[in-house]
Amino acid sequence: MILLASLRTRWTSLVGAFVAVALGVGLTAAMGLGLDASLSAPDRAPVRFAGSPVVVLGQDRLTVPVERGPSSTYVSKPLAHPHPVDIELLRDLRRLGPVRLDGDARDAVGVDAPARDVREVVGDRARVLTGDERRLADPGAGDDAEALVAVNSFLGTAGGVAAFVSVFVTASTFAFVVALRRREFGLLRMAGATPGQVRGQLLGEALAVGLTASAAGCALGAWGGPRLAEALVAADVAPPWFTVAAGDWLSWPFQLAFWTGMSVSFAGAWAASRRAGRIGPVAALRDASVDGDVMPWSRRLVGAALLACGIGLLLWTLGTDPSALMKRKTYTTQPMILITAAAALAPVLVRPVVRAFRLPGAIGLLVRENATASVRRTAAVAAPVLVTVALAGSLLGSAQTVGEAKATEARDRTQAQLVVTGEDLKDVRVRDVPGAAAVSASAATAVYVREEGSALVRSEARAVRDPAALTATSRLPVVAGDVRDLDDRSIVVNEEWEKHRVGEHVDVWLGDGRRARLRIAAVLALGTGDNGAYVTTANAPAAPLDRIDVTLEPGSAEAEAEAASAALAARSGGEVRPAEQWLAATHPRTKAQTRLGLLMLLAISLVYTGISLASTLLMAASVRGAELRSLRLAGATRGQVRLVVAGEALVAVAAGALLGLAVTAVNLGGLSAGLARLSAPAGVSVPWDALGAGAGVCAVVAAGAAVVGVRRG
Repeated sequence: MILLASLRTRWTSLVGAFVAVALGVGLTAAMGLGLDASLSAPDRAPVRFAGSPVVVLGQDRLTVPVERGPSSTYVSKPLAHPHPVDIELLRDLRRLGPVRLDGDARDAVGVDAPARDVREVVGDRARVLTGDERRLADPGAGDDAEALVAVNSFLGTAGGVAAFVSVFVTASTFAFVVALRRREFGLLRMAGATPGQVRGQLLGEALAVGLTASAAGCALGAWGGPRLAEALVAADVAPPWFTVAAGDWLSWPFQLAFWTGMSVSFAGAWAASRRAGRIGPVAALRDASVDGDVMPWSRRLVGAALLACGIGLLLWTLGTDPSALMKRKTYTTQPMILITAAAALAPVLVRPVVRAFRLPGAIGLLVRENATASVRRTAAVAAPVLVTVALAGSLLGSAQTVGEAKATEARDRTQAQLVVTGEDLKDVRVRDVPGAAAVSASAATAVYVREEGSALVRSEARAVRDPAALTATSRLPVVAGDVRDLDDRSIVVNEEWEKHRVGEHVDVWLGDGRRARLRIAAVLALGTGDNGAYVTTANAPAAPLDRIDVTLEPGSAEAEAEAASAALAARSGGEVRPAEQWLAATHPRTKAQTRLGLLMLLAISLVYTGISLASTLLMAASVRGAELRSLRLAGATRGQVRLVVAGEALVAVAAGALLGLAVTAVNLGGLSAGLARLSAPAGVSVPWDALGAGAGVCAVVAAGAAVVGVRRG
C-alpha cells in the first residue's frame, strides 16, 4: 500500500526515468529489428543469369592454409583481380549444353546443364553457383554485403550509446530522488521501517517504472523500426532494398529490449536504494539545505578506478598499438570509460569549477553560492551535460581529426600538379605531354601476406610503371631504403608488415592470386594507414591503369598547364584535374556517412540529456518552495527569483560543459599523440559547432525547466 501511495504521490519525480527507459527500450527494439533484418536479409533473386540453372564464375577468391592452434584450416579473401572464364573452359562448358554470355564480359557465364556435370568439368578452375548463389555473379552483390556490414556496425554502435546514456540518466534520476527524499526516508525509519523495507520501496518503484516504460518502449520500437530502415536507406547507409518489419513481440529484439529496460531500471535504482537504506531515523531532524558529504567513499573509489582505467587504457593503446586509436570502433567506445569516470566524480569536480566563476552583482553572488551549497543539484544538472559535450567532442572530434590527418597526409604525399583518373586509362609518356617533367602511371591492386602463419592479411597496393617517375610525382614517407630501387622482383612495404627490413624477402600472393617471393626495396611510415604497398605493373598485369600523376616543368605558365591538360585528356581518355581539386574530391575531411551516423548518435544523447535536465530541475523546484519564499520575503521580486533559478541552472550547465571539454581534451590529446607516433599529421580538430549547439540546447532546456518549476511552485 505504501508503494502504491508513493507512486501516486511521487509520479512527477519518476517521469524522467520513465521517459528515459521508454526511449531506451524503443531505440533498442528498433536497432534490434534492424540488426535482425540485416542478419537475416532475404536472398535476392539472381538477375544477370536468371534464366540459367548453373552459373560458372571465374575464380575470384584466394584460399590459403593457416595454422589455428593445433590444427590447420583454410581462409580466403576476395582477389583484387578475379580470373575470367578462359577460352578453354568455355569450350569445355559448351560441350555440356548451351552457354549464355553477358556481352563481352567473361567474368561469368550461364550454363544449361546439370550442376554435377558442370562441377566435374570445372574442377578448381572456377566457381560453380546454383540456386540463389547465382546472384553472386550480379554486379553490386559485393557492395550490398559491405552495406549490410555498415548497417550492422552503425546499429550496434547506436544501440551501445543508447544503452550507455539510458543507464546513466536512470541512475542519476534515482540518485537525485534519494537526495531529495532524505527527510521522507528518515521519517519512515523513525516510524519503524527497516533499511530493507526502505530499499524495497525504492526498488519497487523502479520495477514499476521499468515494467510500464519497457512495454511502452517496445510499442515505440515496433513503430520506429520500419522508419529507421527508411532513414538508413535515405542516408545511403543501407542498400535501397533494405526494409524492416514490425516483427513478432516474442522475437529476440523485443525480448532483448524489454528485459534490458527492466534491468536498466533495476540497476539504476540499486545503488540509490542502498544509499536510501543507510539513512538513519535522525536524518529527518538534522536535514539541511547545504549539502555536506555529497559522495560516499564507494563512489569515490569507483570513479577513481574508472579514471585510472580510462587513462591507463589510453596510454597502453598509445604505447602498443597507436594505429588502433584511429579506428572508429576504438574512438567511439573507449572515451566512454573516461566519460563515466568524470560523471561519477561530478559532485567532487563541480564545486571547484563553480567556485571559479565570478558573476556580477548580488544576483550573481547568490547564484554562485546557491550552486555551490546545493552541490547535489548542481552535479545532477552538470553530469548529463558533461556526457553530451564529451561525447560530441570525443566522437566528432576524433572523426574530424582522423579525416584531417588523412587529407593532410594525402596532400603531403602529392607532388604532381595534374592528376588523371578513370577506368582503364590509356598509357601516357612524358613525350606525349607538353611541359611535363615526369609522368607516373599506376593501377590499384592488392597483395596478400600470411603473417605469423595464422592470418591472411590483404594490403592495398599501387602498381607503378616507372618507380623513378613515382618519386618525381610524389613524396612518399620513406623511413628506409629507396623507392627507385623497386623492380619486378621487389616490393615497397610499410612499417605495419611483419617483415619490414630492407633486403628481406617476403612471400606474398599478388592481386590475381599468383604466389611470389619479393625483396623489400623500401619501407614507408605507417601514417594514417593509407601508405600501402607498391609493386611494378609486371606484378599486376590484370590491373587496368586508373591514375596518372603529372609533374610539370618548373615555372610552367597557366597556358602551358592548360595545354598539358588538353594533351592528357586526349591521350589518356580520362578526367584531368589539378591536384588540389582531385585531393578535395577523393580525400574529404570526414566522410558524409560517418558524420551523419555520429550526429545521429549525438542526437540520441542530446534527447536523453534534455529529459534528464528537465526532470531534475522540475523535481528540485518541487522541494524549494520554502527557500524561494524566503527570497521573496527578503525583498526579491518574482523576476529576480526567476533570474536566480535560471542562473543556477546555467551555471550548472556551464560547469558540465567545461568538464566535458576537459574529457574531450584528454581523448583528442591521446589521439594526436598516437598520430605523432605513426609519423602522421598530428593536429587536433575540435567540433566547436556541434559543441556549441549541444551546450546551447542544454542551456535553453535547463533554464526553461527551472523557470517553469518556479511558476508551478
